[in-house]
This record gives sequence, structure tokens and C-alpha cells, in this order.
Amino acid sequence: KEPEATIVETLKDITSYEGEDAVFECRLSRETTQDAQWFLGDVPLQSNEMNEIRVQGTRHTLILRKVTLEDCGPISFKVGQHTSAA
Repeated sequence: KEPEATIVETLKDITSYEGEDAVFECRLSRETTQDAQWFLGDVPLQSNEMNEIRVQGTRHTLILRKVTLEDCGPISFKVGQHTSAA
């Protein structure tokens, strides 16, 4: 069983204007096969034309494209028992 990954670089609060992209980044202690999930409020996010989810090694990135007022709310990133929110 692989050791659990922890969040070493937490999410930062950001402010963006309608129509801009919002970028959130988190860094883990190690590369992991554990399920990592992004949320807007309680809604799990998937990679699609509005959201881009990237994983590069230990860096996990969420890009919300052309944000609207409906996108306003808490963003959280969860891996295992660990959570970071902005």
C-alpha cells in the first residue's frame, strides 16, 4: 500500500473578473494514484470545456474558463483525508 500523499502547497484565495480564467493550484508531498478531486461548493468538477484539470507530477491545477457570477463560491481540493479550500 502506498504512503498517503499530503497537501504541501495549499490553495490561495483569488479574485477574478467575469470573463477571465481563474487558476487554482495545489501541490502534494508526492505523486500519487490516490483519487484527487476538485469541488466548487459541494459539486465535484470534471475536466470539460469550462474546467480544465491538470496533473503535472505533484502539482494539481484547476482552471475555470471565462468565469461568471455563478462560479463564485468555495473551491476545494481533496486527496485522501486531506482537503485545501479557497
